[in-house]
Amino acid sequence: MGKGIRVTYYLTTVVSALVGLWHFFVPHLYEWYRYLPMQYTNLIVGIDYTNYCFSLLLFGLSIMLVWLGKKALQPNREVVCFYYFFTVVWVFRGALATFIEPWPLEPIAWAAILQLVASDIEAALCVLVSVSLWRVLRQK
Repeated sequence: MGKGIRVTYYLTTVVSALVGLWHFFVPHLYEWYRYLPMQYTNLIVGIDYTNYCFSLLLFGLSIMLVWLGKKALQPNREVVCFYYFFTVVWVFRGALATFIEPWPLEPIAWAAILQLVASDIEAALCVLVSVSLWRVLRQK
């Protein structure tokens, strides 16, 4: 496995872990509750549960892939399967932002554009690593 793919593997997993960690604080950073009537407690709790579960899963999967990086890059078929799923998640996120339901440009256009570009770059890098891992596994 080339050094560039190794670096890209760890870059994608660490960036993803940071996104997962950041997402724990998103509701408070962007004052989500300011837009919701406080009498809708079920809606607020549902949004919290969804966000916290997503954050934990993304952070946990990313950290797990960082920790198992040596095995993934050997490559170990079982660990690579987790990286493939990780790639599917990011490709889905990129497709969602680009084609299916783009983030609204209001109220902060630069934030929406930054999310679009960053998720597409992350997805493309994940695909690059996944294809490289698949090629090495195919030769075994």
